[in-house]
Amino acid sequence: MFIQYIKNINLKFLLVIFVLFIFSLLMILSATDADFNSINRFVKVQSLAFILGLLIMFILILIDYKMLGNFSWLIYIVSILLLLSVYIPGLGVITNNSRRWIDLGIINLQTSELSKIGFIIVMAKYLSHEDKKLESVKDLIIPVLLMLPFIFLLLKQPDLGTSLVFIVVTLGMMFMSDLNLKIIFFGFTSFLISLPIMYNFLRPHQKVRIDAFLNPNDSSLPGNYQVMQSKITIGSGELFGKGIFDGIYHKYNYLPVRESDFIYAVIGEETGFIGTSLVILLYIFLLTQMLSMGAKAKDKFGGLIIYGVMFMFAFQIFENIGMTIGLMPVTGITLPFLSYGGSSIVTNFIAIGLVLSVYVRRMRFSEMN
Repeated sequence: MFIQYIKNINLKFLLVIFVLFIFSLLMILSATDADFNSINRFVKVQSLAFILGLLIMFILILIDYKMLGNFSWLIYIVSILLLLSVYIPGLGVITNNSRRWIDLGIINLQTSELSKIGFIIVMAKYLSHEDKKLESVKDLIIPVLLMLPFIFLLLKQPDLGTSLVFIVVTLGMMFMSDLNLKIIFFGFTSFLISLPIMYNFLRPHQKVRIDAFLNPNDSSLPGNYQVMQSKITIGSGELFGKGIFDGIYHKYNYLPVRESDFIYAVIGEETGFIGTSLVILLYIFLLTQMLSMGAKAKDKFGGLIIYGVMFMFAFQIFENIGMTIGLMPVTGITLPFLSYGGSSIVTNFIAIGLVLSVYVRRMRFSEMN
């Protein structure tokens, strides 16, 4: 049975992911002032997370995704408890005034990463019910209520970036679940109108980032320093880049959080426009492949799982790249498969495992032979 599943995997899809990951190791080495002959702590952690994530991915491929749907409410509760676990004394870790991690001894785990996956499963299960039609505003009440506890707990950490991921995933999955276009227009209009009100509830450091985004040329705003340095770093790479390990700006600490949040700027400096464009093309391939795989799923539940993962990746890619070039406000969202972060890498492979669990079951075994 294992061989039959493996034969039915989208190998091109996996190959692109492996290419991105290998490339990330080179960029992380360079971003952390190492070279090809120096395997530092960052690369070791990233590699261990890759191996662990790969193992979990293959286990998930063997598990029928429909079984996960049977435990959707348990998964929902566990996902909430994961976000609450950061408040357990001795377990929760505070870093940069944010309470997002738990200390597992070997690594710090960002629990919101796993909660994203649990939420996708729960939302897919709810929206896949045949009697759950999204034809009026009142039909959106339950999906919104399912999402609100996550948003509340994430804003308390605070983690605005991941909160936006949950919102985008919810809207994207509802859209793929035949949401009425009138409701989409109503929701988008309501969202735009509510932006000034939402601004008043943001934390001071979040307001700084929004103010900087709205006034990109004002160097007096502290939130603009990161973006300005990022754009200078990317621009210095010009067309072909300075070469791997030959970047200057990020090595002299002009570029903040260069191994994770701003890894795309490192790629821009060292590989230039050609390298950054190839990265975007690889991401486009992954997203279009997921769109195609979702359409081939055997049932609505499986399709919505794939679409949920697709929207999660799509927003993270758009937000991370956008913030490095000044098109989006700065958040702590990582670039999938490229940014440094054990929690992020493991979560990405869990998500891919779910996608492939659905995809390999798109046909009955009798149809595979």
